[in-house]
Amino acid sequence: MQHERPRVLLVEDDVQLGPLIERVLDESYDVTRVEDGDAGLRAALDDDFDVMVVDRRLPLRDGLALVRALRGRRVVTPILMLTALGAVSDRVEGLDAGANDYLVKPFEFEELLARLRALRRTYTGEGPLVEIGPWQFYPESRTVYSPYDGRIQLTARESAVLRMLANEPLRTFTRAHILRAVFENDELPGTVDTYVHYLRRKTDKHIIETVRGEGYRLGQL
Repeated sequence: MQHERPRVLLVEDDVQLGPLIERVLDESYDVTRVEDGDAGLRAALDDDFDVMVVDRRLPLRDGLALVRALRGRRVVTPILMLTALGAVSDRVEGLDAGANDYLVKPFEFEELLARLRALRRTYTGEGPLVEIGPWQFYPESRTVYSPYDGRIQLTARESAVLRMLANEPLRTFTRAHILRAVFENDELPGTVDTYVHYLRRKTDKHIIETVRGEGYRLGQL
């Protein structure tokens, strides 16, 4: 029986080191590599990864800002930060931003792989439970347990939308409110409808209720 390989997001812009790290990781992981912080944020919000490797110095959005943005969006995937800055204050700054571990360049690939294995071993909890009728929603791990089909993994944006509605189940949220709270500034209002559709397709068509002329609220299952 073939098992799926764990997925890693590699955010590294170095034209020599990036492809080299990607090749090494590809021996054990399904690797997605992007080369700037904005692309890293989009990838992490739109897809599901088991672990991330983030360089500190990145174009468009540096590694610290990327990690802070992910943690601000409640993305709890373990993150290993790579950097050429080896001072204690630099390591502390990276960990305070929300990284789980810190590896200073140059490094041995055996150590990189060992640290990723350690991060994946320690990241096992689902976090606090939110019950939505017979469905069990764990926002911290972006997981929904179906009463019929078991575990369903959500993307960061899908989870953020569902979390907002579940936190205030009697409130109707306008599309504009959801858009401002969950999505990037350049997203269109129709993006909210798209993600509501994704959630209904993954879970139950009644998990989110459309309030005509007003917006969306949590469904009554």
